[in-house]
Amino acid sequence: MSAPLLFLDVDGVVLPLGAEPDDLRDDLGRTLSALPADLVWATAWEHSANIEIAPRIGLPRLPVVEWHDPTTAELALDAHFDLHWKTRQIVQWARGRDFAWADDEVTTADQDWIAQHHPGRALVHHVRALLGLTTADFETLRRWLRGEAEAEADGEGDGDSTGGGEGDAQDDDADERRPAAS
Repeated sequence: MSAPLLFLDVDGVVLPLGAEPDDLRDDLGRTLSALPADLVWATAWEHSANIEIAPRIGLPRLPVVEWHDPTTAELALDAHFDLHWKTRQIVQWARGRDFAWADDEVTTADQDWIAQHHPGRALVHHVRALLGLTTADFETLRRWLRGEAEAEADGEGDGDSTGGGEGDAQDDDADERRPAAS
């Protein structure tokens, strides 16, 4: 069986808001590579992420979600459901494969829509844009990707996932929200 996919945004996730690409360290790439997932860029940077970001953090070239312009009907449905502009295309790109998606703009509307339209497991993980990925975010992703989060779905999880995941990066516990890399 294939490892789950991990869709990564750049701005506000890999690259905290206000940071410059030159500020990134390669330990971020090592930490991402150590996750039990197949990494995929899901960013408006598209292929530029492989040119500008991946080498700075020590990642190889990754697959890229190439965004297409939505149809008028898709735009209307997405507006009706208050979906992020990436949601529908990420589900299409995954083709039923389990995935986690780390983004700073996702909401419960995206979680709910994915739960109804994606047959596999999915974790929709909100990252605080000013911090980017933190140690707590990596722990949440790691546990979910290993399948450990499913046992917690009925317990302490706080609504950040679909399909049996847990952990919401929107909590206010600053002590556990240290940036993983700057």
